[in-house]
Amino acid sequence: MNSKRIWEIDFLRGIAIILMVVFHLVVDLRDFYSAAVEYLTGFWFYVGKLSAILFIFTAGISATLSTATLKHGLEIFLWGMLLTLVTYFYDDQTYIRFGILHFLGVSIFSYRLIARIPSLSLSITGLLLFASGWMLTPLKTDSPYLFPLGLVSATFQSIDYYPVIPWYGIFLIGAAIGKQLYSNKTSRFSNIYFKPIVRLGQNSLIIYLIHQPILMALLYLWH
Repeated sequence: MNSKRIWEIDFLRGIAIILMVVFHLVVDLRDFYSAAVEYLTGFWFYVGKLSAILFIFTAGISATLSTATLKHGLEIFLWGMLLTLVTYFYDDQTYIRFGILHFLGVSIFSYRLIARIPSLSLSITGLLLFASGWMLTPLKTDSPYLFPLGLVSATFQSIDYYPVIPWYGIFLIGAAIGKQLYSNKTSRFSNIYFKPIVRLGQNSLIIYLIHQPILMALLYLWH
């Protein structure tokens, strides 16, 4: 295990991976096999959102530790664009327009613009931005180009959607925590625990990219 990595961040990311896989399993069971589960409201909805919050929060922390945020952010965004292309051919009405990978790519890419802002200011701005997102949700626009910011038309659809408002607020809070707790870029804990979950967190991107085809194949074989 890479001793330079901060294992507790990978652990949180590993938890996010587990929650995401379970959530997408529920989605697949509902959408493709008519299982009697609901993921747009209630328990499973919040499982999915908790997974996303952990991904975004840890991305904010990690951005404060990296010297290659421009490169890393661009790479993640390009993976997001690949998913846009794939899902467009699957369904040109609900394809991924600005999903979690697009959002994370833009957020990480932009970190240098906010790197010198004090932690307290980042935290306050993050909280306000996250709160303002819920006020923005009812607003609609006729423009087809403002969806990355959180402004959509009445007919907008996307199977994965994480706009800058409100979710950049969580990224800012993560960045504030990173600046405060990890200014020396070392773990806060002397020992590594929960190594299997940490491993998942270390390989979160590849797991994110391949887990859905694997789930679909397993469900097909099971049924």
